[in-house]
Amino acid sequence: MNLPPLTQSFVLHFGEMGSRWGINRTVGQIYALLYVSAKPLNADEIADTLNFSRSNVSMGLKELQSWSLVRLIHLPNDRREYFQSPQDVWQIFRTLATERRKREIDPTLSMLRDALMETPSGEDERVAQERMRQMHAFIELMTDWLDEVQKMDSATLASLMKMGAKVQKLLEMKDKVKQVFGKGEPSGADEPAGALPAPPKPPQAPEHA
Repeated sequence: MNLPPLTQSFVLHFGEMGSRWGINRTVGQIYALLYVSAKPLNADEIADTLNFSRSNVSMGLKELQSWSLVRLIHLPNDRREYFQSPQDVWQIFRTLATERRKREIDPTLSMLRDALMETPSGEDERVAQERMRQMHAFIELMTDWLDEVQKMDSATLASLMKMGAKVQKLLEMKDKVKQVFGKGEPSGADEPAGALPAPPKPPQAPEHA
């Protein structure tokens, strides 16, 4: 691996982390190399740089293409195929979120929908189905949020992520405002439904000077 020390450290680390993300070491190193490369690379250049066999590089590139993490390009007057990774980290995040949803979340939602349409055969199944209903609602909430994230441009998404604690403070302020305005509500607002209203007070006689 004839790479500058900084680049080599990055590539090797991604190879080691690959197994934790569900990909093998070869795929992790290929992706890391393409991400930091200043120009698109062809399969032979990748194989020579990483000391991988040409067949391993081909299989790794196919897997990365299936995840939409690299794209195939052609250069003028060159019949070879070159590969390039997206440079925008937010685009990479959106791509990974989309692919993981298709592979992991959508099948789970489909199974949960089918389970919720079944009639429980007993109390144990009723409890299990209620737990599934809660899980389904949570996953749908998260996927709706991801759908909104996918519509944002990178600058807006970065601003949203930076807000973090500010959003929590805003929600806390909203609750305080509700409490303040709640104190001015009529006294009967908290009375139970069906309660009779209090009788009106009799009019007072006007005071004489």
